[in-house]
Amino acid sequence: MVRRRADAGMVTVETAIALCALVAVLGLALAGIVAVTDQLRCTDAAREAARLAARGEPDQGRAAAERIAPKGASIAIQIDGDTIAVEVSAAPVGLLPGLTLTGQAYAVAEPGAQQAGDRQ
Repeated sequence: MVRRRADAGMVTVETAIALCALVAVLGLALAGIVAVTDQLRCTDAAREAARLAARGEPDQGRAAAERIAPKGASIAIQIDGDTIAVEVSAAPVGLLPGLTLTGQAYAVAEPGAQQAGDRQ
């Protein structure tokens, strides 16, 4: 009769646990990379919208921000005299619920640019 050791199969269990932990860490790392990328897209969208609004083209700025920003992002353009403030907010999809990414940009209207007043 062959005697089996009491710890037979432990390597298999340890490997399975290690693989699960590795997959979880890689998933969170990937979600973090996606969140950072979406944060940069929000900032770029806000910057472009502020630049175009400063030139007197807030509608084109909103359209450009919609193309650049992540899907489902909200875009707010506030024009107060010659000051333009743009905020682009988005919620990343995936493993990071409850996180809100926000990009903000400010500009001063260029001389001679016709402003359309406050926009939301």
